[in-house]
Amino acid sequence: MTATQHFVFALVDDFTHIAFACGVDPLRIANLISGKPRYRWSYASLNGQTARSSDDTHIQTHHRFDALPECDRLFLLPGINMQSKDHGDLLAAVRCKLRLSGTRIGALWILAKGGFLDGQKAAIHWEYHDSFMEQFPEVTLVRNVFVADERHITASGGTATADLMLHLIARDHGLDLSVAVADQMVYNAVRESTAAQKVSLQSRNGMRNSHLSAAIAIMAGRMDDPWPPSAIARELGISTRQLERLFGKYLNTSPKIYYIEMRLERARNLLLQTEMSVIDVAMACGFDSAGHFSRTYRTAYGVTPMTQRTRRA
Repeated sequence: MTATQHFVFALVDDFTHIAFACGVDPLRIANLISGKPRYRWSYASLNGQTARSSDDTHIQTHHRFDALPECDRLFLLPGINMQSKDHGDLLAAVRCKLRLSGTRIGALWILAKGGFLDGQKAAIHWEYHDSFMEQFPEVTLVRNVFVADERHITASGGTATADLMLHLIARDHGLDLSVAVADQMVYNAVRESTAAQKVSLQSRNGMRNSHLSAAIAIMAGRMDDPWPPSAIARELGISTRQLERLFGKYLNTSPKIYYIEMRLERARNLLLQTEMSVIDVAMACGFDSAGHFSRTYRTAYGVTPMTQRTRRA
């Protein structure tokens, strides 16, 4: 590819600065190393003048959302509290760009709100997985650092944006340039799109036992309808006592306690990130009543689910 590509970054207030920098700087370095204007970029905001990041950095912008220029790629950069913001103006501009020019777009939550990701694979920061899956069940969410083989590309935020940009540079101009850009960034751990966001259970906990990993995978897949330890052990072909010894040896806890902690963590994410009712959160996390859920949650976190939500507000 020889023509200069124009990337537009649409910055929503409270956008994450690290994702912004990891999106722009690889393009600058690609131009520097190649000695050619491979890329150019500009920024858009609601008022067309400035956008404020979550760390209170103010970026001067070139375009308003309702007057986006012709471009090769449009990246939408939201940030903290993105699910509670009104993105109507930006969504209208996105629909217009798709209708008139078929511009390739990268983003996540904003596109999902507009229905653009229905039936597609997408990546999002691990902290928002639970709430996103509840709100957008039509989207096939994966735990990859980015997804680049769909109509709309998505990244999980932070340094994953750099991985995505290096992937695009390699696709546009060859692997050698992409590697040279990564070297210039002192970024020697470039991840493929299929890389998982969080380190594996084996790495995080020092585990090397396949039965333990399989047991935790079963638990993660059955949050809303939890199995007792005996059923999990039976599924794995081991005794309940063996399963309990594995959890005690590697995690210093019991299968029952570990499972409850997993479900409570998911419940906390849903309370903080969605508008689901407390009873719906309880059901989604495998508690048979709001009372049982409230008591268990208060024991774990020192507040009731309702108080937790009030504090968020």
